[in-house]
Amino acid sequence: MMLKAVLCSVGLMLAVPASAADFKMGYVNTERVYREAAPAVNAQKKLEKEFAVREADLKRLAAKGKELEAGIARNKMPEAERKAMERDLAVTEREYAAKMRDFRDDLNQRRNEEFASVQERANRIIKTIADREQYDVILQDVVYVNPRHDITGKVLKELEK
Repeated sequence: MMLKAVLCSVGLMLAVPASAADFKMGYVNTERVYREAAPAVNAQKKLEKEFAVREADLKRLAAKGKELEAGIARNKMPEAERKAMERDLAVTEREYAAKMRDFRDDLNQRRNEEFASVQERANRIIKTIADREQYDVILQDVVYVNPRHDITGKVLKELEK
Protein backbone atom coordinates (compact mmCIF):
# COMPACT_ATOMS: atom_id res chain seq x y z
CA MET A 1 0.00 0.00 0.00
CA MET A 2 2.80 2.40 0.95
CA LEU A 3 4.75 1.45 -2.18
CA LYS A 4 1.69 2.14 -4.30
CA ALA A 5 1.36 5.68 -2.81
CA VAL A 6 5.05 6.41 -3.41
CA LEU A 7 4.86 5.21 -7.01
CA CYS A 8 1.74 7.30 -7.57
CA SER A 9 3.48 10.40 -6.16
CA VAL A 10 6.56 9.84 -8.32
CA GLY A 11 4.33 9.40 -11.35
CA LEU A 12 2.57 12.69 -10.62
CA MET A 13 5.87 14.52 -10.15
CA LEU A 14 7.13 13.21 -13.47
CA ALA A 15 3.89 14.15 -15.24
CA VAL A 16 3.90 17.78 -14.06
CA PRO A 17 7.07 18.85 -15.88
CA ALA A 18 5.85 17.23 -19.08
CA SER A 19 2.59 19.14 -19.00
CA ALA A 20 4.36 22.33 -17.86
CA ALA A 21 6.60 22.13 -20.93
CA ASP A 22 3.49 22.23 -23.12
CA PHE A 23 2.08 25.21 -21.25
CA LYS A 24 2.65 28.51 -23.07
CA MET A 25 2.23 31.75 -21.16
CA GLY A 26 2.51 35.36 -22.25
CA TYR A 27 2.33 38.75 -20.59
CA VAL A 28 1.25 42.18 -21.86
CA ASN A 29 2.31 45.38 -20.10
CA THR A 30 -0.88 47.46 -20.33
CA GLU A 31 0.81 50.64 -19.14
CA ARG A 32 3.37 50.34 -21.93
CA VAL A 33 0.60 49.82 -24.48
CA TYR A 34 -1.15 52.98 -23.21
CA ARG A 35 2.13 54.89 -23.35
CA GLU A 36 3.56 53.70 -26.68
CA ALA A 37 0.79 52.44 -28.97
CA ALA A 38 -0.07 54.81 -31.82
CA PRO A 39 -3.83 54.78 -31.04
CA ALA A 40 -3.08 55.60 -27.39
CA VAL A 41 -0.69 58.41 -28.34
CA ASN A 42 -3.31 59.80 -30.75
CA ALA A 43 -5.98 59.61 -28.04
CA GLN A 44 -3.71 61.49 -25.63
CA LYS A 45 -3.03 64.23 -28.21
CA LYS A 46 -6.75 64.50 -28.92
CA LEU A 47 -7.47 64.96 -25.21
CA GLU A 48 -4.72 67.55 -24.82
CA LYS A 49 -6.16 69.54 -27.73
CA GLU A 50 -9.73 69.17 -26.45
CA PHE A 51 -8.84 70.41 -22.95
CA ALA A 52 -6.20 73.03 -23.87
CA VAL A 53 -8.52 76.05 -23.47
CA ARG A 54 -9.71 74.94 -20.05
CA GLU A 55 -6.16 74.18 -18.95
CA ALA A 56 -5.06 77.67 -20.05
CA ASP A 57 -7.95 79.17 -18.07
CA LEU A 58 -6.82 77.28 -14.98
CA LYS A 59 -3.26 78.53 -15.44
CA ARG A 60 -4.58 82.09 -15.79
CA LEU A 61 -6.56 81.75 -12.54
CA ALA A 62 -3.53 80.28 -10.74
CA ALA A 63 -1.38 83.20 -11.92
CA LYS A 64 -4.04 85.70 -10.78
CA GLY A 65 -4.07 84.03 -7.36
CA LYS A 66 -0.29 84.26 -7.07
CA GLU A 67 -0.39 87.94 -8.05
CA LEU A 68 -3.02 88.64 -5.41
CA GLU A 69 -1.02 86.72 -2.78
CA ALA A 70 2.11 88.67 -3.67
CA GLY A 71 0.19 91.96 -3.49
CA ILE A 72 -1.21 91.10 -0.08
CA ALA A 73 2.23 90.00 1.15
CA ARG A 74 3.74 93.39 0.25
CA ASN A 75 1.47 94.89 2.89
CA LYS A 76 2.06 98.50 1.69
CA MET A 77 -1.54 99.47 1.05
CA PRO A 78 -4.49 100.87 2.92
CA GLU A 79 -6.48 98.38 5.03
CA ALA A 80 -9.59 98.64 2.82
CA GLU A 81 -7.58 97.85 -0.31
CA ARG A 82 -5.90 94.87 1.41
CA LYS A 83 -9.28 93.48 2.50
CA ALA A 84 -10.62 93.88 -1.03
CA MET A 85 -7.61 91.97 -2.38
CA GLU A 86 -8.13 89.23 0.24
CA ARG A 87 -11.77 88.88 -0.82
CA ASP A 88 -10.72 88.78 -4.48
CA LEU A 89 -8.14 86.11 -3.62
CA ALA A 90 -10.76 84.01 -1.80
CA VAL A 91 -13.13 84.27 -4.79
CA THR A 92 -10.30 83.37 -7.18
CA GLU A 93 -9.28 80.36 -5.06
CA ARG A 94 -12.89 79.06 -4.92
CA GLU A 95 -13.31 79.56 -8.67
CA TYR A 96 -9.99 77.79 -9.31
CA ALA A 97 -10.90 74.86 -7.06
CA ALA A 98 -14.33 74.42 -8.68
CA LYS A 99 -12.95 74.66 -12.22
CA MET A 100 -10.09 72.28 -11.38
CA ARG A 101 -12.51 69.72 -9.94
CA ASP A 102 -14.73 69.92 -13.04
CA PHE A 103 -11.68 69.80 -15.30
CA ARG A 104 -10.34 66.64 -13.63
CA ASP A 105 -13.74 64.94 -13.66
CA ASP A 106 -14.33 65.74 -17.33
CA LEU A 107 -10.78 64.80 -18.33
CA ASN A 108 -10.97 61.47 -16.49
CA GLN A 109 -14.30 60.66 -18.10
CA ARG A 110 -13.04 61.49 -21.59
CA ARG A 111 -9.76 59.64 -20.99
CA ASN A 112 -11.72 56.54 -19.95
CA GLU A 113 -13.85 56.83 -23.10
CA GLU A 114 -10.85 57.26 -25.41
CA PHE A 115 -8.73 54.55 -23.83
CA ALA A 116 -11.61 52.08 -23.67
CA SER A 117 -11.46 51.79 -27.45
CA VAL A 118 -7.67 51.36 -27.31
CA GLN A 119 -8.06 48.65 -24.68
CA GLU A 120 -10.80 46.92 -26.64
CA ARG A 121 -8.64 46.87 -29.78
CA ALA A 122 -5.57 45.69 -27.82
CA ASN A 123 -7.61 42.87 -26.26
CA ARG A 124 -8.78 41.72 -29.70
CA ILE A 125 -5.17 41.71 -30.88
CA ILE A 126 -4.05 39.80 -27.79
CA LYS A 127 -6.70 37.16 -28.43
CA THR A 128 -5.62 36.92 -32.09
CA ILE A 129 -1.98 36.45 -31.05
CA ALA A 130 -3.03 33.87 -28.45
CA ASP A 131 -4.95 31.87 -31.05
CA ARG A 132 -2.31 32.19 -33.76
CA GLU A 133 0.65 31.32 -31.51
CA GLN A 134 -1.26 28.85 -29.32
CA TYR A 135 -0.85 30.52 -25.93
CA ASP A 136 -2.60 28.85 -23.00
CA VAL A 137 -2.81 32.08 -21.01
CA ILE A 138 -1.85 35.73 -21.48
CA LEU A 139 -1.69 37.89 -18.36
CA GLN A 140 -1.99 41.63 -17.87
CA ASP A 141 -1.24 43.75 -14.80
CA VAL A 142 0.88 41.38 -12.74
CA VAL A 143 3.39 42.15 -10.02
CA TYR A 144 6.25 40.32 -11.69
CA VAL A 145 6.81 38.24 -14.80
CA ASN A 146 9.95 36.93 -16.41
CA PRO A 147 10.73 39.15 -19.43
CA ARG A 148 10.89 36.13 -21.74
CA HIS A 149 7.09 35.90 -21.45
CA ASP A 150 6.53 39.56 -22.41
CA ILE A 151 4.65 39.85 -25.72
CA THR A 152 3.94 43.57 -25.40
CA GLY A 153 6.15 44.31 -28.41
CA LYS A 154 4.04 42.00 -30.59
CA VAL A 155 0.86 43.73 -29.43
CA LEU A 156 2.33 47.19 -30.11
CA LYS A 157 3.43 46.08 -33.57
CA GLU A 158 -0.09 44.82 -34.36
CA LEU A 159 -1.64 48.04 -33.02
CA GLU A 160 0.47 50.05 -35.47
CA LYS A 161 -1.30 48.39 -38.40
